[in-house]
Amino acid sequence: MTFKFFDKLSQDFSKLLSDKKEYNVVIEVDKERNKKSFTAHSVVLRYRSPYFDKELENAPMNKNHIKKIIKPNISAPLFEIILKYIYGGIINIEDTDTKTIYELMITANELELKELSRKLESYLIESKASWLRIQFSFVYHSIFDSHGFEGLKDFYNNIIVKYPNLIFESEDFTSLKETALIPILKRDDLNIEEIKIWDYVIKWGISQNPTLPADSKKWSKKNFEALKITLQRCLPLIRYFHISGEDILEKVKPYKKILEKQLWGDIIQHSISPNKSVTSLILQARIISNPELPSRTIPTHELPSRVNESLSTIINEEHVAELSSWIDRKSIIYSSSNIPYEFQLILRGSRDGFDPVTFWNMCHGHAGTIVVAKVTGTDETVGGYNPLTWDNLKSGWMKTNDSFIFSLKNRNIQNSVLSRVINSNGALFYSDSNEQNIYGPFFGSCEFMMKSEVSDFTQDKQCWCTITTLAKYEKPIRKTNDNFSIYDYEVTGTDETVGGYNPLTWDNLKSGWMKTNDSFIFSLKNRNIQNSVLSRVINSNGALFYSDSNEQNIYGPFFGSCEFMMKSEVSDFTQDKQCWCTITTLAKYEKPIRKTNDNFSIYDYEVFKIIKKQIPNCTIR
Repeated sequence: MTFKFFDKLSQDFSKLLSDKKEYNVVIEVDKERNKKSFTAHSVVLRYRSPYFDKELENAPMNKNHIKKIIKPNISAPLFEIILKYIYGGIINIEDTDTKTIYELMITANELELKELSRKLESYLIESKASWLRIQFSFVYHSIFDSHGFEGLKDFYNNIIVKYPNLIFESEDFTSLKETALIPILKRDDLNIEEIKIWDYVIKWGISQNPTLPADSKKWSKKNFEALKITLQRCLPLIRYFHISGEDILEKVKPYKKILEKQLWGDIIQHSISPNKSVTSLILQARIISNPELPSRTIPTHELPSRVNESLSTIINEEHVAELSSWIDRKSIIYSSSNIPYEFQLILRGSRDGFDPVTFWNMCHGHAGTIVVAKVTGTDETVGGYNPLTWDNLKSGWMKTNDSFIFSLKNRNIQNSVLSRVINSNGALFYSDSNEQNIYGPFFGSCEFMMKSEVSDFTQDKQCWCTITTLAKYEKPIRKTNDNFSIYDYEVTGTDETVGGYNPLTWDNLKSGWMKTNDSFIFSLKNRNIQNSVLSRVINSNGALFYSDSNEQNIYGPFFGSCEFMMKSEVSDFTQDKQCWCTITTLAKYEKPIRKTNDNFSIYDYEVFKIIKKQIPNCTIR
């Protein structure tokens, strides 16, 4: 039998840090006024960190036989945590903000503390995915400058495959290191046309050579040679033989001098005689597909066509027609050719993050908006319409007669459910700034509410479409009171799409109840839900509630008495099931848009700005 006393060993070794007699190393960290020195023992540093083992070999020794190491790039607070880990093997991140945890990971990697670095990397991927998505550009650029972080690199490359514009259209794309660009170009499933990849590669290569003339027509042979050298590892990864002849002539030909003569000849031959063999290697075409939710059990050909694939991953054109008809209070649904509104995407959870604060920051100032969410584990789509302005400086009940909540029909739900506000004084609730990290959109008495106490709507089942006698909306949009998490804005793990329309301006400087007669909440029909549900505001004084600045890290859109409310207490609508579509007798809307009072988290959500189209003689058919 073996007895292990690691806890006591850790405690005793940690006491060495307070030993000011036997130390033989001084480590100076940070800069200027924050500069601080720590004492340590070379034998501990050598065996715990390969980095310090190498540094101590070359570190100068003073007359007292003390070696000094200087690390101005590491902050004193971070290094203190690192040093305690080196001695005691323990690190506590319970009350540590995510950015600090990320910096700890970077520092641990630099000091070759692989065990700690990998543990923190895994923690960020598993528990802080929403933060990683929000900080995409910052983190992606920094990790590819370092060895390791394979998990994070895979995490980000999988995002880039689906949404390549996140990197290619970013302001700092041209500052991307070649080591980061190459793995992207190698991907067979990069979801972008080949000619666009060519354009981005040329743009990147030119930016690495700032002395090149702006007009490529004035380039010398030396200029082309410089670009060719810069792109020598990128050019072989372009799928030239899958670019149209027109694009070859218009976009590739101007730079043919950076290509090998044999390759250029084969490209021209292939564009003229595609069935004739060529000498150059022909890479397979990339697998391009529209970004969708994870595959489900039905064939994709059975799914209804999306309205503007790049615009929404949750609702289709049929849903847009239905929602538009509800906004205009039409008894007959608009045909797809006569939809009077253009839906402009403001926010998507899977793209922008599931933290409730993200909702309040990105939707602030927007009026006339619809929130749709996918419920995790069902096939429901619920949402709400807020005619008012989302305002993260307001808090309390927002009054409107025009908000509504809904659930949308799908393959399992035959009819959409529309629930209009019936108590306009409680149409929406806007969280104050102290709660905007928990609550997102909040319709009525939680008849549709998105909430997360872990800042991620996908995680903790805090979203609700409550069935309550206090409902502010006409009827429930779910058949259950169960809380739920959101799969996407669009709602987590079901196929529910719920949302709300706010005709007012979202305003993060206002708080309290917003008044409107035109908001509504809804759930949209889908392959599981046959009919969409429209719930118009019936109490305009409580149509929407705008959270004040103290609650905007918790609450997102808030229609009525939680008849549709997005909330997260952990700053991520996808995490803690704090969203609601409450079924309540205090409802500000006509009816619930879900058939359950269960809280839920968001799988994804989107906020659209509704703009009236200029269509002469628009008729309903």
